[in-house]
Amino acid sequence: MSHPNRSRQDSGHDRDAAPPYPNASGIAAQVNAGELDPGAVVSAFQARIDARNGELNAVFEERRDLVEADVAQLRGRLAAGERPPLAGVPVIVKDVVWVRGRRVTQGSLLYRHFVAPEDAIAVERLRAAGAIVLGMGNTSEFACKGLTTNKVYGLTRHPQDTALTAGGSSGGCAVAVAAGMAPLALGTDGGGSSRRPPAHAGVVGFKPSFGAIPDAAGFPHAFPGIQVMAPITRTVDDAALMFRALCGPDPRDPDSMGFQCAAAEPLEGLRIAVSPRLGLDTPVDDDVAEAFEAAVARLRAAGLRIARQDPAWPEGAGEAALMPLQHVGLANLYGEAWRSDPDRFDPDIARQIERGLSWSGAEVARAREASRRIGLALAAFFTEHDLLLCPTTPCVAWPNDRLGPERIGGVAVEPRAHAVFTPFFNHAQAPAISVPCGTGRDGLPVGLQIAGPRGADWRVLAAARLVEQLLAAG
Repeated sequence: MSHPNRSRQDSGHDRDAAPPYPNASGIAAQVNAGELDPGAVVSAFQARIDARNGELNAVFEERRDLVEADVAQLRGRLAAGERPPLAGVPVIVKDVVWVRGRRVTQGSLLYRHFVAPEDAIAVERLRAAGAIVLGMGNTSEFACKGLTTNKVYGLTRHPQDTALTAGGSSGGCAVAVAAGMAPLALGTDGGGSSRRPPAHAGVVGFKPSFGAIPDAAGFPHAFPGIQVMAPITRTVDDAALMFRALCGPDPRDPDSMGFQCAAAEPLEGLRIAVSPRLGLDTPVDDDVAEAFEAAVARLRAAGLRIARQDPAWPEGAGEAALMPLQHVGLANLYGEAWRSDPDRFDPDIARQIERGLSWSGAEVARAREASRRIGLALAAFFTEHDLLLCPTTPCVAWPNDRLGPERIGGVAVEPRAHAVFTPFFNHAQAPAISVPCGTGRDGLPVGLQIAGPRGADWRVLAAARLVEQLLAAG
């Protein structure tokens, strides 16, 4: 499919391939060695934001006065002999995560004047690691929509083609990283929000196991128990570097206590399953299927033990069975505000709230049971397989004037059909990562998703690193 309104004034992706500095680990190494001033790093990425954000609409609340203060503090730490692992590395934080002293809106008019009183634990740890928060990444309202647009900041556009979307809800973060505005971004993922936008934008999005990154300070979640903080980066090595700085227990978050991430094993002996449609009766576009199969072929050629095997899902498994949980979560948090003034809400979010108010207790209980059974099915699958590979999305990016593509695989689909391959891993509380695996029509990025059992975060990252290396070598 071609798009007559395509905007490629600066050849999009080609320009984005060269950010001011290549990666986070290189920045930190040079800053720690005294070869690079953190202020120079920050200025270079701020110039990139100035150059690109006007057309992409991805980053807000820059507060350069706070950035300057953070740079000065880091200089003092370096002078005192500290060598933090993310020294001087700029990061964009999704506009649902608390960053002390900054406006954090959740993309909602209800919070357009809210200033976070403290840092989320993940942001606290980024600061301790020496990272510098440059600004907030745009999100869909309450992170509950597969298109990044809201009534506070408007629409975020794809970095290759401003007529397209990078999806949602972490679209601002994914676009910022893809466009070279920062090497790192901190997103959230409650159903694929930090895997699908990176897949569409051509970067890496990692959803850790639930509990791996503590999450206590901040807004209440519409879907507790499945949402996690999620690194978005240009490379897998940077995702691993960021995850290492973020993971580990904190007594403020009981879900993180006692949680252990297993060390990565050698990949050669692992049992890797490939499921081109994740065992679901769902269409996939030909260009996505071809890019995915080509990537799998490279892995087989490298000697990995790979077999075709679909998970066996419980009867009726699908997003339709799970969506009452999101709707009820939104209704619980914002139902009264919606009743008092529906016009303050994105119409799509308002419809979710209205539906949430209509679900019966029995229907919500059925959705919770569906979530549990999906998690059990995936856990059983991982007793026989160590990793699972599938496409991240069944389609490439689509026009940004609609919730989702109207057709996938030549079949008319519902607006959420683009999101089918990511939510089950949230309900299983399992780690999953999206890595670029080639391009589809019009040169748009395709993502490959790698998942493992809960706690196998380092195994998943190791596999993603190998995929990245093999595809780059090809």
